[in-house]
Amino acid sequence: MIKKMEHTAIIVGNMDETIHYYGDMFGFKVRLQGSTEKREMAFLYLEEQPGIEIELIRDIDPIGEYNKSGIVNHLAFTVEDINKAIQHYKNKGIEFLSSEPQPTLEGGRMILFHGPNEELLQLVERVKL
Repeated sequence: MIKKMEHTAIIVGNMDETIHYYGDMFGFKVRLQGSTEKREMAFLYLEEQPGIEIELIRDIDPIGEYNKSGIVNHLAFTVEDINKAIQHYKNKGIEFLSSEPQPTLEGGRMILFHGPNEELLQLVERVKL
C-alpha cells in the first residue's frame, strides 16, 4: 500500500525567507512554487533524495489559527558526523537547544534546534555498523 514518505508540511510566515533558509542552510532546492487565492506553497527537495520533500505552506487568508507547536513534532536530517555538522551550522548562526548531542534509541546521536518559523528541526547521526 504505502510505498514511501512523500513530504512533510511546514506552515510558514514568510515564504521567501523560509526557502532561502532551507536552501542556504541545508542545500534544498525548489521543485515547484505557486499560489492560489488562499495559499502560497513551495515544494523543496535534496538532489541526493528527490523523492522526499518539504512542503511549505503560507495561508494568505487563514481559515483559523494554527497551533504554535504544530501537529508535526519535528523534521529530522541525517548527517555523517554530528560534531562537524554542529560546528558548521553554529558558524551559520544556528543556536542548538542543548550544548551537546543526545543519545538516540538506536545508539546514535541527535541535537535539536528551531527553524525560521519556530519549527523543531533535528540533526541525527546514525549508528555506524
